[in-house]
Amino acid sequence: MDRYFEAFEDRTPPEPLPYNPWREALWQFLATITLVIGAWYLWWRWTASLNPDAMVFSVVLVTAETMAYIGLIFFVYNLWADQPVKVPDAPATLGEIDPDAPEPDRPIVVDVMFTTYDEDPELVRLGLLDAKKIEYPHPIEVRLQVLDDGKRPEMRAVAEEEGAGYITRVGNEGFKAGNLRNAMEQTSGDLLVICDADTRPLPTMLKRTLGYFRDPKMAWVQTPQWFYDLPEGERLTDRLERGLGAPGRLLGRAVEGIVGEWRVGADPFVNDPQMFYDVILRRRNRVNAAFCCGAGSIHRREAVMEAALRSFGDAVEREVIAAEEEVTLESRERRVDPALMEAIRSEAVSTVALTPYKFHVSEDIFTSIMLHSDRERGWKSWQHPYVESKMLSPQDLLTWTIQRFKYAGGSLDILVNENGAFRKGLTFGQRMMYGSTFWSYLGPLWNVIFLFAPAFYLFTAIAPVSAFSDDFFLHIVPFLISLELAMLVGTWGIAGYAAKASYLSFFPLGLSAIWTVLRGQKISFKVTPKDRQSGNFLRLVRPQLAVLVLTGLGVVWGFAALAIGGTAHTPTGVITNALWGLNNCIAMAGMIGAALWQPPETAKE
Repeated sequence: MDRYFEAFEDRTPPEPLPYNPWREALWQFLATITLVIGAWYLWWRWTASLNPDAMVFSVVLVTAETMAYIGLIFFVYNLWADQPVKVPDAPATLGEIDPDAPEPDRPIVVDVMFTTYDEDPELVRLGLLDAKKIEYPHPIEVRLQVLDDGKRPEMRAVAEEEGAGYITRVGNEGFKAGNLRNAMEQTSGDLLVICDADTRPLPTMLKRTLGYFRDPKMAWVQTPQWFYDLPEGERLTDRLERGLGAPGRLLGRAVEGIVGEWRVGADPFVNDPQMFYDVILRRRNRVNAAFCCGAGSIHRREAVMEAALRSFGDAVEREVIAAEEEVTLESRERRVDPALMEAIRSEAVSTVALTPYKFHVSEDIFTSIMLHSDRERGWKSWQHPYVESKMLSPQDLLTWTIQRFKYAGGSLDILVNENGAFRKGLTFGQRMMYGSTFWSYLGPLWNVIFLFAPAFYLFTAIAPVSAFSDDFFLHIVPFLISLELAMLVGTWGIAGYAAKASYLSFFPLGLSAIWTVLRGQKISFKVTPKDRQSGNFLRLVRPQLAVLVLTGLGVVWGFAALAIGGTAHTPTGVITNALWGLNNCIAMAGMIGAALWQPPETAKE
């Protein structure tokens, strides 16, 4: 096992972003102004700016802008309001989290489950060691469980040495979801903590989260995932000094004096999830729509099992309906004999598996939707603000690609094949929040247009607007300025450009996920590697390289055309598209740099 992460053991997690009502009010004001100006801009684009000589190009681009604006509406709704950071008191007995418990005075029992398949047993041992340090202010029973789908004697030995239960099974049906189902059949904890093989619980994990379960409707609590091994990079001043000597040091100091500290190679894969957990998911609490993200989540066993029973009933009913339709088509009878229907139902009951977690690559979000849509029980969820565990991040572009493809493909599969945000029982707010997630994964469809549009103009002089006139800038500049100001205030405390650039450069992977789902292909359950993969991965960024090369050549061509004359290029058009293309290239450069990134020599030792 590559133990590079030992160099970062002393790192401490960031504190949650503080709540500020004045900043929230300013964000809501700026967001409202942005949506109004954006709607005004789009109205003008559709009614007064289309180029009649290039109508197809014009309509394609303005459609992409409209789709992006819809995404902005989702995003504004998501970020609209935050809540003060509060931690409820830890419960002392089972009766405090389950008023109907037959033994209300009994200590709470918590199963801490580590799912593993082929990861190094010593990596799992680290999580077990940390789990044994979990603190709680009252008597409580914490049972450690290793769920090993790899059936490895060495993993069993580690579990026994650390005083943990060892659970395995004959097959691997359902992968992680099936692994959890099998473990739940053999355990009895009131609450479950889900950990991946690399999850390292912090001592505060239970004492700061179990208080939420005082609400008997609380089904699960998600804690922020924190990657403590993110490369910290090298100060720009040090990098320039190493390459250029004293002049480089002076240049670095001058640049950092203007823009602040600048680290080269810090978090090259933009893995830091703070924007997602501390801003996006935390603000979904207000409409009870914070979904489960797997590792670092705590679940009420009753809710999980009830979801399993409902899913089981739905699956049986689908099997029965399908069989009934087949029988009526073949027999041409309007009704199926009741005895035959009973036999069909019995067969369905015997063949459908009872699954606490959906056998799906994105079982976490699917189960969240299923529980949130249960109006009868009114299950709740909560995104806890404090980091309560640490884990390892993807350390190479191949691992990152595998992980992100599963996220995108799994979410889109739920949207297309499982009714996604339209599931009966979800509230309007929940539909909007899940819709925001699904819509974001459709973004590559219009992002690819934004990325190649500048090069198209620079090579052809065919403009998507009637003219790059004063009227065009009068409409677009106020929108862009208000958008940047609103996003700056709305995500205050977290640098946002890297996340935006990463999302833009994600387009080839996103398009691949969309195409895979539309063709009906199954999204792979391939385990994300926990060890660094060696080599460079330029083959994975060929589309991003294409954006870079085509835009660069387009800029040269456009300015050459202006110098020589004889084309329809205009100075305003060339400069506008060159700047637009430059922004695109900067976004692509981050992903291309990640393909070439290699860990420092000191981290390998």
